[in-house]
Amino acid sequence: MDEKETALGKLAVEDIFHARNSVTRASLTCLVTAVDEATIYARRIHTQEDVQFDRKTGVKRGNVNTKIDCAAPLAPEIYDILVGLDRRYQAQMELVRKGREPDMMQARQTPDERRAHSFLDRHIAANPIK
Repeated sequence: MDEKETALGKLAVEDIFHARNSVTRASLTCLVTAVDEATIYARRIHTQEDVQFDRKTGVKRGNVNTKIDCAAPLAPEIYDILVGLDRRYQAQMELVRKGREPDMMQARQTPDERRAHSFLDRHIAANPIK
């Protein structure tokens, strides 16, 4: 088993990982919602889109250009901030599904969330899956 398979195989429900599209450079910060032998099921924190990745290769199902590029655990404080952001965005998407307009001031990132994103950029660069 190579480094990538080992890292992907360790991902579990509630873990956070990062993927990137090599063409568009889109960044996907994802929270694992389920795993099985072949697939990592996740939700993009910022868009709340449900996504699936191949558990052996890290390639996003339906888009070969998007691959998991970092699965290293986050510092607990950063993890908690990103999970809080996910929960807030979930609540806002629930309002949209109910036909209600979310408060756009609630969507603004806090200083801690901006700090977490800055940390995440450095974390990804320092812990790439090869």
